[in-house]
Amino acid sequence: MKRTLHFLLASMLVSSIFLSINVLACTTFCLKNRGEVLFGKNYDWMIGDGLVFVNKRGVSKVSSDEQSPAKWVSKYGSVTFNQYGWESPSGGMNEEGLVIELMWLDDTQYPKPDDRPAVDVLEWIQFNLDTAATADAVVANSATVRIASAVKLHYLVSDRFGNSATIEFLNGQLVAHTGNQLPFAALTNDIYTRSLEYTKTAGAATGESSLDRFSRAAAKTKEFETRPTSEKAAVDYAFEILGNVAQKNSTQWTIVYDQRRGRIYFRTRKQPELRIIDTTVFDYSCSTPVKILDIDIKENGDLTRQFKNYTRDANRDLIQRAFSGTDFLKNVPDSARDRFAEFPDRFVCSTKGPVTAPIDPKSLTASGGFAGYLFAAFPLYYIYALVSS
Repeated sequence: MKRTLHFLLASMLVSSIFLSINVLACTTFCLKNRGEVLFGKNYDWMIGDGLVFVNKRGVSKVSSDEQSPAKWVSKYGSVTFNQYGWESPSGGMNEEGLVIELMWLDDTQYPKPDDRPAVDVLEWIQFNLDTAATADAVVANSATVRIASAVKLHYLVSDRFGNSATIEFLNGQLVAHTGNQLPFAALTNDIYTRSLEYTKTAGAATGESSLDRFSRAAAKTKEFETRPTSEKAAVDYAFEILGNVAQKNSTQWTIVYDQRRGRIYFRTRKQPELRIIDTTVFDYSCSTPVKILDIDIKENGDLTRQFKNYTRDANRDLIQRAFSGTDFLKNVPDSARDRFAEFPDRFVCSTKGPVTAPIDPKSLTASGGFAGYLFAAFPLYYIYALVSS
């Protein structure tokens, strides 16, 4: 155990180094003008592997938390961008046009354990895409579940009506900005209030810091509100902003969501040509297969018909590539990766019966069990669990 603990501590140190530099310099923003509603995201990270998932409505689900797992039935289908396996999205859009995206935030402090059910930081995204249609609903949901993780994130949310919200957890409390409290619908890697204050004195803000990127993105969102625009011009403008705040060595995915039309436009570091997904044509009923698309598929244009049926092998392959390419996860054993890939297979259509009960942690002590594998996959959370137990 001591040996494992030392390894995990070392892993945490390595990850902390990465988390302090621009490799995590993600940028998000929302655009709204004359019927056009769009959401832009640069995903900046050390690797770009990923699958795009078509997730189904009517699925009974349970979170991976072993102490107080959240349970829910998906009300809406969604299309998500996943790097660390099925049901663990980095962001996406549901069939109601709700978009949620994540960014790193050093200041994050989640609420302490209480009587609320718990979800992981990535499960939180899927939970809300499954159950919410509006930004206000996400804010309400955020008070009903608790995030159990030491991975420090905050989120930007926007619905198809152009209503946006920032979701942050500061000093153990939920902090949400909406309406008049959100004059600029943008978010980078600093708390919203500090970013807002910076814009008042930033001037040209030409640097690559989180605050400079926020300032430029915020100014562009305001400019968009007064511009005559069209569908193509709006999408082009969003990509122009993303290009302006991109990081030369770490921007992996560049995504624009057209929320009113249900279309997703994206480019990747490996495949810079524009690709399109029309989310309105998918069958989101639970009885149909989950669909997947390799984010770096060597095709351009409309990729909607290029999606294939989900397989566990494809999910396991993604986890293999993502874990092996992430410095602080590359030593996670294959057995742990296997268990992580298998976990979503327990979810069933709600008409076929209740979701499988959470695994009893005591029954898994000898073999390591899923909970142990989850900890192994996320060393930061493992350290958090050891310290708080």
